[in-house]
Order: sequence, then structure tokens, then C-alpha cells
Amino acid sequence: MKIADIPQLVGLALAEKMLLVEELWEVIAQNEDHLPIPAWHEQVLAEDAVRYAANPTEGSPWTDVKRRITG
Repeated sequence: MKIADIPQLVGLALAEKMLLVEELWEVIAQNEDHLPIPAWHEQVLAEDAVRYAANPTEGSPWTDVKRRITG
């Protein structure tokens, strides 16, 4: 499905489209148990867990990372 398939969406302003995206994500989140997790996601998480177990002090806490990003 594309926006062009729904004529009412074509003319929406960008802000209205963003609100629609937020609402769609809320609906998706309510049904997250029905969303499949791709095998590659599970593989990446497993690899990250192995790296963390090998060196748990490497990296930075989220609060530090956020502070660096937001300055």
C-alpha cells in the first residue's frame, strides 16, 4: 500500500502525515505480540550479549550517551 492508493492522504500537510504515523505506531504497539522478530535481530542481540559478557565495563551508560548527544 502506498499513500497514492489513498487519495485523502495525498493532500495532507507534512505535520498531519506525521500525526498519522504516530497513530499508526500506537496501533502497531498495541499488537506487538503478533509481530515476528526477524532471525537476524535475534542473532545481533545474541552477539551483543556475548560481547557484553566478555567485557561488561566497555561502553557508556545511557545517561552519559544522551548527555553527549544532546550536548
